[in-house]
Amino acid sequence: MYVLPEKTTGSERELLEAMLDRNRRALVDNARGLSEADARRRLVPSLTTPIALVKHAAVAERRWFQWLIAGLGEAEIDGPSTPGDPSFAVADDETVDDVIAEYERTSARSREIAAGFSLDDRWTHPAVGEVTLRFVYLFLIEELARHTGHGDILREQLSAR
Repeated sequence: MYVLPEKTTGSERELLEAMLDRNRRALVDNARGLSEADARRRLVPSLTTPIALVKHAAVAERRWFQWLIAGLGEAEIDGPSTPGDPSFAVADDETVDDVIAEYERTSARSREIAAGFSLDDRWTHPAVGEVTLRFVYLFLIEELARHTGHGDILREQLSAR
């Protein structure tokens, strides 16, 4: 689902945050309104489903904002934070609305954490090395845009059924 940008002028930070929020909304919109069965329907060999993409996005935000930037320990993070295939795992008792609400809470927490730092503040990520908040924003904008594209295709396939 294409979501028009709401903000097209402003500071670098305002534009980065607006684009990240735009991609958050677009990703969620691909799952919103689907039946529970359709949200979980496997149309590709991987674990990629509309609901799993939202679940994965929450894990990604927790890893970058809560774990790396805020420096929280695994026990302090407010939900699953294991990257890779486990990040796509959705429990049978989780509904589409549950997963969307979880992601929206995680995104709100990401915004709160980021607000305390400048774009040039630095952290060391064990896999990619030194990163800034600017990089984290850009990385997540790209990550969410890519996964929104996956969701767009899945939604199109589900609508054609």
